[in-house]
Amino acid sequence: MIGRAARPPGRPVLETTRLALREMVLADLDFVASMLAHPEVMRYWPRCYTRDEAEAWVRRQRERYRCHGHGYWLALDKATGQPVGQAGLLMSEVEGRQEAALGYIIHQPFWRRGFATEAAAACRDYAFERAGKERVIALVRPENVPSQGVALKIGMRPEGSAQYEGFLHLIFVARRSAPDGPAAPTRRPAGRTR
Repeated sequence: MIGRAARPPGRPVLETTRLALREMVLADLDFVASMLAHPEVMRYWPRCYTRDEAEAWVRRQRERYRCHGHGYWLALDKATGQPVGQAGLLMSEVEGRQEAALGYIIHQPFWRRGFATEAAAACRDYAFERAGKERVIALVRPENVPSQGVALKIGMRPEGSAQYEGFLHLIFVARRSAPDGPAAPTRRPAGRTR
């Protein structure tokens, strides 16, 4: 989807059992900056982000929404309205090929609650059911075992590796339909990557 009109502020793009995912706005900067500056959250990234870099991050997502209709969305706990992280579908160039890539980052205070898996599964389903993608990937550094676990839990399988932004990443793949015929699972759970 290219050049679409902006979604009304605050309206969810996706909802899961526990989460609402909506487009980020600059008013979300305090949370985003706190998350992207946290050393544990950013352990598998090249470095933590400054507040100015976090603002540029939010603006970049706004541009992705305008150009592609998707990007990283802010993930909020529906029970409290509190942001817990972000997840989304990003267009990424990997070895000269444009790929629809899942991204998920949960802030450290909200780890180990299944939010990353729940958000990533919803974004995978969005890619197939609403964005019309035949294939979606997740780029995960080999040492990032928690993110590999999320990819595996939502039915993605490792299919090689690639250099991405200067680092080796494993490529996890899910397809709209499996190579041997039946449709790929689109389980909705009850309950980082770029």
